[in-house]
Amino acid sequence: MNSSLHSLLLRLYRELDVWVSPLAPLVARIVFGQAFAITGWGKLQNLDRVIGFFTDLGIPLPGLQAPMVAVLEFVGGLLLVFGLGTRLVAMLLLSTMIVALATADRASLLQGFVLDESFANVTPLPFVVALLWLIAKGAGRVSVDRVLANRVAGNRVVAEGGAVEPAAF
Repeated sequence: MNSSLHSLLLRLYRELDVWVSPLAPLVARIVFGQAFAITGWGKLQNLDRVIGFFTDLGIPLPGLQAPMVAVLEFVGGLLLVFGLGTRLVAMLLLSTMIVALATADRASLLQGFVLDESFANVTPLPFVVALLWLIAKGAGRVSVDRVLANRVAGNRVVAEGGAVEPAAF
């Protein structure tokens, strides 16, 4: 590859990165946050059914766990959308997805390990992947977390990985 083509591709990659880097966590937070908020709201509206479902699954203390999960999914989903407390909220929501995989979706998960199309049908898996990514990478540039971190850092700007850099202005 000649150097001018290489330079052009590198410039295009950097330009694309400038636009995509802030969008990826924003879109992930909005998509998965609203999904959690909607399912949490549904659980809050049907707590008796959720308690019965948790009882059938053998989840301990279903009368306590069902409303706790419903509130966590609803409030946590809204917090994800805005990017507030993202890593903590993602860790808490991840725990609910792990319980879902171990109980309600256990058969699908075990069947899915044959790595055919059934693996893609294990509902909590995309949520687990997104939550792990948000735990690892954080809320991103377009978030309340970033605004608060910049405010705490004073006149310095908090970079993607959490490092503090001098402000550009």
